[in-house]
This record gives sequence, structure tokens and C-alpha cells, in this order.
Amino acid sequence: CLFVCLFVCLFVFIITINLLSFSLETIKETTKEKQIKRKTKEEENGILNNKNNFWNKRMRLYIRYLFIAILFILLCWSIFSWKKASNSSQLIERVAEKLHHKSKPVTIDYFKQFYKYSAERQPGGAGWDGAAVINAAGEKEIEEKKMKEYGFNELSSSKISLERAIPDNRVDACFNVKYPSDLPTASVIIIFYNEAWSTLLRTIHTVIARSPPQFLYEIILVDDASLKAPDEPYPHLAQKLEDYVDKMPKLKLIRSPKRVGLTQARLIGADNAQGDVLVFLDSHCEATYGWLEPMLARLQENRRMAVVPSIEVITWRNFEYLRSKGSFSRGIFRWDLMFNWGPLPKHERERRKTEAYPIKSPTMAGGLFAMDRRYFFESGAYDRKLIYWGGENVEMSFRLWMCGDGIEIIPCSRVGHVFRERAPYKSPDGSTDHNSIRVAEVWMDEFKEIFYSFRANLKPEMGGDVTERKKLRDKLQCKSFKWYLQNIIPELELPDKYPYGRGDIKNLGTNSCLDTLAQNNAGGRPGLYPCHKMGTNQFFIFTKRKEIWHDGLCVDLDSHADTAKVKMWSCHKQAGNQEWIHQRIGEGGLIQHSVHNRCLEGLGDQIVVRQCDKNNRKQLWVFESYPDANVPAGAKRTWM
Repeated sequence: CLFVCLFVCLFVFIITINLLSFSLETIKETTKEKQIKRKTKEEENGILNNKNNFWNKRMRLYIRYLFIAILFILLCWSIFSWKKASNSSQLIERVAEKLHHKSKPVTIDYFKQFYKYSAERQPGGAGWDGAAVINAAGEKEIEEKKMKEYGFNELSSSKISLERAIPDNRVDACFNVKYPSDLPTASVIIIFYNEAWSTLLRTIHTVIARSPPQFLYEIILVDDASLKAPDEPYPHLAQKLEDYVDKMPKLKLIRSPKRVGLTQARLIGADNAQGDVLVFLDSHCEATYGWLEPMLARLQENRRMAVVPSIEVITWRNFEYLRSKGSFSRGIFRWDLMFNWGPLPKHERERRKTEAYPIKSPTMAGGLFAMDRRYFFESGAYDRKLIYWGGENVEMSFRLWMCGDGIEIIPCSRVGHVFRERAPYKSPDGSTDHNSIRVAEVWMDEFKEIFYSFRANLKPEMGGDVTERKKLRDKLQCKSFKWYLQNIIPELELPDKYPYGRGDIKNLGTNSCLDTLAQNNAGGRPGLYPCHKMGTNQFFIFTKRKEIWHDGLCVDLDSHADTAKVKMWSCHKQAGNQEWIHQRIGEGGLIQHSVHNRCLEGLGDQIVVRQCDKNNRKQLWVFESYPDANVPAGAKRTWM
């Protein structure tokens, strides 16, 4: 391309020199005429003839130059386009796109004319229109086997067309949004490890079938060292996949020689991508109509952000594609740096003009998102010292808000995702902790103390050297974490800096700890579980309001009867059912309800309420720490 430009400049230069030469000779001839004052018409006619001959010679020379230049430019452009395109059809698409599109504003339905199906669609077949696929009773054994291998019902998935019809859950306002008809190109990056054949291919096929080909530059599959040898569980990911990739347009396969985990595998894909925009997808998705264009259009408007599609649910039990219009959640985080979903606050609901309007999200789940390729690397890509999986989404979320223009969920871009029953593989122990420590040390400033109070078993040195990431933060001139809390997620509750009690709550009679038992929702029933000192479900705070708090939920008791059970309930900050009395006396102390005058008692793996008895060790509890009793002299008692 550079060579073509240089040649064109040289050609223009030659033409200019020749024109100047012609002009000077013409002026010279005219001056000579005036000086000698030729009078006869014959002489004048002779001069005109000479001029005509001179002009004709020049024109023939220019035509030769022009003809040679056109041939040379066409040759260079053909070679350049052939190298850039993955095949001849891509070249045709790119040329056609340039001729056809004029960046006029269009609605999303305009792009339907470009969608192309390549697989048998089987109208009315299994799973059509997102319907559930229920297997026969005689298939139960193979269904369970596949469930163990993949964490979802792969038998049901295998019966569904690779390009089945699915519900269109977009709100009506989405069909009125105007988009440029000429958008950036996308490199779709899909990481897989021991993935099922049907779900991987359905992800690929729906991306190709429901993306305008002029905008889909390539799909890059990155195999994170799947177990694909003939004697291993996933041989379909070896030669069979390679043969399939060879037949599919725009599809590339990169094999990692060893397992590196999600984050580093994505970097392999990003390092090899050439499209204007990077789109990251999981390997068990279904792209919907109009999924790509809204994200590309938003990044064309503002490249300094990440955009996230509205993630729809494909049930793991039977592959039903759920019908659900609207998008009323955003990404938030817990103080142990785990991602969570939360409702839109009032100020965000009021900011949005229509239901099609982007949602500003403090964090993102991290599985599905898009970014301008250049800005992805300019802003720090992924921390290349993160390992396997976990924490990378929170790290990127903090960085994009503190150093860029943040994250937006695009309600008119919708992608279905299979949320597994469980992950069928494991990451090395401590990988998520390692990553979370790096996030806290680089981005959270003084508020990292909150993280460490939630995860008392973790130490900064467990995250490794973060010098380079701190240099990146300085280079990007990022804002403080305090600014992030005050401006991006002001609704997030800051826990007491010096509460009455914090950490796990051990029952002296059973030597077990209070545990949410993973029922981290309103109405969940806590119980007892062996103490593990890892925080998470055993981390509680005895607040200054005398609540027993766990991640926005409080231990609640609504009756004084012996048959009453405590439950987790949204903290309402109104005392009443959620106010408790606890005072450590010697080894431990009672946890007594201030209204119902009953005490918590450990009974096996359950928690019951009984008449208070300070001599009953099963009613004696001790918090891991009592910060309010150990406030350093002169210390500030609040975080802000």
C-alpha cells in the first residue's frame, strides 16, 4: 500500500514537471513572437501548427504515463487485497462494501439483507424457536455422562440445528435506533477448552450467519490445550476440527502448546487479530439478529471504552432459549472482588432516554465484550501476569473507568449464553486469589484494606510483582479509586472500618463456623460448616448498627418461637428483626436477638433459636476479630 502511494506521488510529480516545462516553452515562444513581430498569416499559421504538434506529442506522452500508472496501481491493489483477505470471497465483499455503503444512517433491519445461512436450519425441528429439548427416558445414562463431561446437557444440544431460530427479545425501541451503514470490522475471538462439538460449532455458525460479512473480518479460535488425543475425552477437537475450519470462511484456529487459562489465551487471540474491533465470546453462545452492529456503532462513536451485549440465558438442563425483554441489570462487585449483578440505580434509570439507551456498568462479567483493538492494547490489554481465570474482568473494569470512558451494556445487542451447572474442569488452587491480590494492589489505593479484611488469609506478596502495572497506571494518568467509588458506583456500601466484629463466627460447642451455605440470596438459610479461614461464605461483619452482615444480606429473625429459623435477608438498616446483641466475655459470648430475646444455638449443621443460656457452649460464639476494641491511637474511623 505504501509502495502504491509512493508511485502515485512520483507519477503526479512527473506530470507536474512536464506541465511546467510545457508552460515555460509556450511562454518563451509567445515572447519571441512579440519581439520579432511576425506579420504574415503564413508564419502565424506555421507557429500554430508547431504548437499543435508540440501539444499532440505531450498528450501522447501523458496518455502513456496514465495507462502505465493505472495498470501498476491495479496490480499492487490486487496483491495487497489478496494478502489481506482470507479468501477471494472476502476480497469481493470488501470491494462491494466500499461501493455500496455511503455511511448513511440506517435502522438495524437494513443489515438483514447481508445475513447468510450455511447450515441446515430444520424448521420445526428440535429446539426450534428456542424451545427446550427433552430427551427420552431411555437416554438418561448418556445424558448424565455428557453432563459430567461438559457441565450442561450436551445430548439435548447435539439434536439442535447449528443455526436454529431463536426468540427476538429486543425491545421495540431498538428498531428505531439509527446506525451508520459503514462500520468498523470485527475480529471475533473464541477461547475453548474441552468444549462440546455442538456448542462450539453453534457459536461459530450463528456468528457467521447473523453478522454482515463486510464487518466480520475473521473468527479466531484459540484452543487452550484441550484434551484431544485419541485416547482422551475430546478427540473431536483434533483433526476433525481442523478439517472443519479449513472449509469455513474467515475461520482461523490457533493451538496453545500448553494450558495457559482464559486470560492468556485471549491475549493469544488478540495478538493475532487484524480487525478494527476485538469481540470476545465464550465457546457456548448463540448470536442473535443484530448482535454485532450496535456494538460496532458505539465503538465507532467512542473507542475509549468496552461495550457488552445483553447476555441472555440458554438453560443448561435442556437448551431452552429464554424469552425475556428488557435489560435492567448492571455489573457491580463485592468487596472480596467477585463480580455480581445489581439493579439499575435511580440516577441511571433517569439518565437513559429510552430502553434502547446504553447502560453504564461499573463492572462487566468479562465473558462477552468488545473493544477497539488499538485501544485494547493502548489501555493495557490484560495483565499478562494474571493466571488462568478470575479477577481479570474486575481489573479491566476498574482500569476502563479510572483511565478511560468506562463500560456500557448495549441493550439492543443480545447474545445467548449457556450458564453451566458447574465447570467441568478446574483451575489451579489459588489462581483467583493471586489475580485478585494484583487487582487490589494496583487499583484500589487505600481501599485495598477492605479487600484484605474480607480475605484475611491473603497477603500482598501472594500476587507477585505489580511494578509494571503500577507504571501503566501512572502512564495512563488514571483517576483514584476514591473517584471511582464516588462517581461510578456511589450506591456501593462501604463496610465499617472498625466494626464490633469481623471475619468468621465460630461456635464453641461444635467448633464449626456460621456459613451461608452458598444460599446468598434473600430467604437463604445459613447453617454451620467446618471453619476454613477463606472468608467467602463464612465472612460476616457485626456492624455498628448491630447487624450480622454478609454482602448486603443480614441475619434476620422474625419470631421468638423455638421452631423459628434465622434467614438471610436484604439489610434494611431499620434494626427490628435484624438487630442483635453480642459481647465477648472471656472465651466467647451469646448472640442474642434484641427484640425476641432469643439466642442462636448450634445444633449439628443447623442453627436454631433457643432461650438464652450463657452456660451452654453451643450458644457461645466468637468473631475472628474485634476491630472496635483495637482501634490504633489517632486512626481515622471512616474510609472517606
